[in-house]
Amino acid sequence: MPSRIDKFLWEVRLFKTRSLAAEACKKGHITINGQQVKSSREVKPGEQFSLRKAPVTFSYEVLALPTGRIGAKLVPEYIRDITAPDMLELLEVLKIDQANNRARGTGRPTKKERRDLEEFFEL
Repeated sequence: MPSRIDKFLWEVRLFKTRSLAAEACKKGHITINGQQVKSSREVKPGEQFSLRKAPVTFSYEVLALPTGRIGAKLVPEYIRDITAPDMLELLEVLKIDQANNRARGTGRPTKKERRDLEEFFEL
């Protein structure tokens, strides 16, 4: 039995809520075979779909359809990640860049900043 794409994305834990999955479809972030899809589009085993979470586009293959929301450990039984390695590399670079470019003085101090503060106030 085919399943709606918004429901499927929620069931395999790619979105926290079904309404977020439907909104992503409405905004054109979900494509099947290069075509943007509505949230009511039915998905079948063997199809490939792409999910765009800027700036990376993740690609998956549907292996089976779950009967309801599944546990995180069971996700590999239902979808297979076929995202291009260059996209995954871009994601890693962005994570590293984001971690290193925190503006000084914003948020919680780093270990080095805390030591510098303690040294300053001990004088």
